[in-house]
Amino acid sequence: MTFWSRRWDDILQLVLEHLAVVALSIAIASLIGVLIGLLVWNRPIPRSVVIAAAGVALTIPSLALLALITPAFGLGWAPTVFSLVFYSLLPIVRNTVVGLRGVSPAIVEAAKGVGMSPLAVLLRIQLPIAWPVILTGVRVAAQLTIGIAAIAAYVAGPGLGQFIFQGLSSLGSKNALNYALTGTLGVVILALLVDGLFVLITRYSTSRGLRA
Repeated sequence: MTFWSRRWDDILQLVLEHLAVVALSIAIASLIGVLIGLLVWNRPIPRSVVIAAAGVALTIPSLALLALITPAFGLGWAPTVFSLVFYSLLPIVRNTVVGLRGVSPAIVEAAKGVGMSPLAVLLRIQLPIAWPVILTGVRVAAQLTIGIAAIAAYVAGPGLGQFIFQGLSSLGSKNALNYALTGTLGVVILALLVDGLFVLITRYSTSRGLRA
């Protein structure tokens, strides 16, 4: 408790930085991922290639990726945001594709039958129905990025990972364990809070007729 009371300002700043970098990365990844999903969901070959490529990309160790992009992006926010967006694309693209493919063809045909244009069908019928599935992909991506953002402290990235790395680099010193535990617990708590936030967003942004 003494450790936390003395460093409360630093902890709060790191928490806010962690949330900011995750929010920025998820916003960018959502824009890119949903757009890619919209472009390939009904095209079998491009769809398979994109999802396979995103899946392979996800297998790259985060530390290795950060080390590879540092010469191009430097240290700090840029490599952190790039890596978080990189790892967020698979769940968002995949869920966008799954959500759109899950819309009943009968519903789409009925919408076209009453004179709706393909764009109107997409925006007013398909996307609203697919929305809960898409948002689940964003939710998974958010959980993933919260953890990876901590590792980004390896390249001087913002957030609670700085405490974790500081603790690990000073093992044996008086506050090494406090730093590591504070950073780790902070990441876990943030993940739980963000997950709860997405539960609420999903509930209140989904049409009543689609709620389970």
